[in-house]
Amino acid sequence: MKHQTLTAEVGKKINPKLDGAPLTGGETAFSMLLTLSFCHLLNDMVQSLVPALYPILKENYALSFSQVGLITLAFQCTASLLQPVVGFYTDKHPAPYSLPVGMASTLIGLLILSQAASYPVILMAAALIGVGSSVFHPEASRVARLASGGRYGLAQSLFQVGGNFGQSIGPLLAAFIVVPRGQHSIVWFSAAALLAMAMLARVGNWYARNRHAANPKRSADAGAVSMPQGKVLFAVAVLVALIFSKNVYTASLNSYYTFYLIETFGISVQAAQIYLFVYL
Repeated sequence: MKHQTLTAEVGKKINPKLDGAPLTGGETAFSMLLTLSFCHLLNDMVQSLVPALYPILKENYALSFSQVGLITLAFQCTASLLQPVVGFYTDKHPAPYSLPVGMASTLIGLLILSQAASYPVILMAAALIGVGSSVFHPEASRVARLASGGRYGLAQSLFQVGGNFGQSIGPLLAAFIVVPRGQHSIVWFSAAALLAMAMLARVGNWYARNRHAANPKRSADAGAVSMPQGKVLFAVAVLVALIFSKNVYTASLNSYYTFYLIETFGISVQAAQIYLFVYL
């Protein structure tokens, strides 16, 4: 027994990846990055379902364009504006298992949306789906940085690829699943949320074991450049303005592109969603 324990300890010193931790010498935990990227794909695929369903919801509930816009507002208030709040809190109080909890909110939102029979319930479902996104992105980005082994650009790129691909295939799946079978078929996408919850629980376990390796204070002090507070605030304000302006036109296109195609060219809802997939 002592011999086995000694062998395991020696093995960990030779190859620290045996206990699931990223190497301090700059090696990257690719299995964790790929898991995060795939979960990002599943998360953003479900998120992109919301605008893809607008033509169906507008027709089923006789909604105006203003009401469709309010669905986007309810979704974006929780999916985007809540993210800094989550990030600020988890910076001070790390929450390794918040990732599957956030995805559980997305799952509940999907189930409610599949059975929604009134406009207020649709708004509530969209907001719950957005909550899942606001919890996922700050914490998943933090774990991706921890798993990067110092290769931050590569880690963020791998993480982002999954999200971009997931965002694009959401409308395509809506075109071939929801349009032919109706609103109740949204429940099928709960399988994606359940799969993501299971995978994110594993990510949470890994993060809980290895978060001490991040040591944010020491790494921040080591590479910090002293700048006046006013310049820092100005730089952040510019970045926020750029992201805000980008999100304004992307949200507008995502929400109303299908309506424009249907009304201008007389194509079907299914065809419009395929064009939305091509755009995304």
